[in-house]
This record gives sequence, C-alpha cells and structure tokens, in this order.
Amino acid sequence: QVQLVESGGGLVQPGGSLRLSCAASGIIFSFYRMGWYRQAPGKQRELVATITSGGITNYADSVKARFTISRDNAKKTVYLQMNSLKPEDTAVYYCNADLVGSTSRLYDYWGQGTQVTVSS
Repeated sequence: QVQLVESGGGLVQPGGSLRLSCAASGIIFSFYRMGWYRQAPGKQRELVATITSGGITNYADSVKARFTISRDNAKKTVYLQMNSLKPEDTAVYYCNADLVGSTSRLYDYWGQGTQVTVSS
C-alpha cells in the first residue's frame, strides 16, 4: 500500500516559519519526483515546489526565496521549509509523488494534506 503522510502544519503569525514533512512508504522513492502543492478555499490546487531524486528543484514564483524543498532518499521523506510566511500562504498543503516518465494517474500519489494557517 502506498502512503504519503504529511505533518508539520499549524497556526503561525505572519513572518513566522513552519517546516512540513512528508513520509512516503510503498514506493521506490528514488523513481519519483516529489512535490508540494497547496489549495486555498475557493481556489484551484497549485504547485508550490518540486524536487527530483537528483535534487533539481522548481518553485512557484510566489514562494521562491522564502520556501525551500528538500528530500532525504534514505528516509523516503520530503520537506518544505517555509519562512517569512504571509496570510496568502494559508492553505491545505499536499504532498505528491509522481513517477518520472509516466502520465498515468495510477502512478501519481497524494497525501491527505496538512493545514497551514497564517494569522493576521
């Protein structure tokens, strides 16, 4: 069984920091591009950051220079360090595992999400 389990969300003041973690099981971790996506109320799910097994990263313009994605292949875990948080970062954050070279949804996995709330 494939599982992606997110943790680390919570309530934080503007300008604060949070570190999200996503632990994967049931997959050959190095075969997957890992990513973080987020969905705010009434909005589409959007890409936040991705990272390949070799460490190549990609960020949304809105979070670049504030967020850092990383992965530990031995621990099968991906992280998202979020600094200088803004109220507009408030969303449910989802972990994603996407098999490289496949367009099939059969090989595209999602966690259940973790809530990040940046208060006024």
